[in-house]
Amino acid sequence: MMRIVKPKTKRAKRILEKRAPKLDENPKRLMLLQGTKVSSLIKSVISDLYHLKKAGGNAVKFSKKNDNIRPFEGGGETPLEFLSSKTDCSLFAFGTHSKKRPNNLVIGRMYDHRVLDMIELGIEKYKSITELGGGRKSAPQEGSKPCFAFVGEAFESKPELVHLKEMLLDFFRGEVVESLNVGGLDRVFVCAAAGDKVYLRHCGIELKKAENSKFPRVELVEVGPCLDLTVRRHRKPSDDLRREAMKTPSKTAKKKVKNVKGDSLQGKVGRIYMPKQEVEGMALAKMKGLKRERRQAAVAAAETPSEGNDQPAKADVPAAKKSRV
Repeated sequence: MMRIVKPKTKRAKRILEKRAPKLDENPKRLMLLQGTKVSSLIKSVISDLYHLKKAGGNAVKFSKKNDNIRPFEGGGETPLEFLSSKTDCSLFAFGTHSKKRPNNLVIGRMYDHRVLDMIELGIEKYKSITELGGGRKSAPQEGSKPCFAFVGEAFESKPELVHLKEMLLDFFRGEVVESLNVGGLDRVFVCAAAGDKVYLRHCGIELKKAENSKFPRVELVEVGPCLDLTVRRHRKPSDDLRREAMKTPSKTAKKKVKNVKGDSLQGKVGRIYMPKQEVEGMALAKMKGLKRERRQAAVAAAETPSEGNDQPAKADVPAAKKSRV
C-alpha cells in the first residue's frame, strides 16, 4: 500500500517539498557505491567522480561494501532502488573487481526510484586528478559546467556508444541554465571512439596570448580523470518506461498584467494613467473677485477702449442708490 508521509518538523517539510515533483526539476544527484571486492583503481575512480560532482551536494558516496547489489541480474537492483529513494539520487555508479570482469564500473540512471537504464564499462588505463591536475592552475573549479567533444562516427551509429553518449551528458551536465558566462568554461571532456575502445579525457582550458591575433590561443591540458574504456554490457529502458520518463508537463503560462514590470532594484514597478482634471468645474469655495462674470467683464472692458481717451474704459459700475430724505 502507498503510505503518505506527513512531516512532523519544519525541516522534514522542507525536505519533502524539495523532493516533490516540479516543472523545473532539481539537478540530478549521483550515488557512488562499491561492491564486495574492489581494486585500488576503482576506489580512485569513485573518489574522482565524487570530487567532480560533490559541489552543491550533488553526490553521495558510500564507503561500506555492498555484497547484495548485482545490477544486471534479476532482483539484484532492489538495493539500488532502496538507496535511491533514501538519498533522492537519480544517477548511480557502482564499482566492482573480479577475475571475469576486472576494474568494472556500472553507471546508470533512475526514474521514480526505479532503474531506468545502465551500462557496464571496463577500465583499462586510468590517470587520476592527483596525478595530473593536483596543484595546477588549469585545474577546473568545482561546480563549473564542462564542454563536451565527441570524436568518431561510432557515437552516432553504434547503439552502445549512442547510449554511452547520452549517459555521459546526463552525468556531467549539472544544473540547467539559460545563460552562461564564457569565462566559466574552464574544462572540456573529449571522448574519442577508436575500434572497440573509448578514450575519455578531462582537460582544462588555458587561454594564452596569440602573436598575430587579438583573440587568445586555446590550449588543452589534461587534469584528470582520464580513462581508456571498453563497453561490456548495456541495458536500455523499455519503450513504455522511456516514453513515461521523457514525458514533459505543459507549463502554464502566467497571465500578463498590463502596465506592471519587475525591477531587480525596485522590485515590482507599475504605471498609473490619470485622466485630465477639470479644475474650473470643481465645486470649490471661490472669492468674490474671482467670479467668472467679473473676470469676463474686466477682460471685455480692457479690449474695447473709449473714444478720445487713450486709457482703457472702466468696467460698468452700477449706480448708487438714492438716499431717502
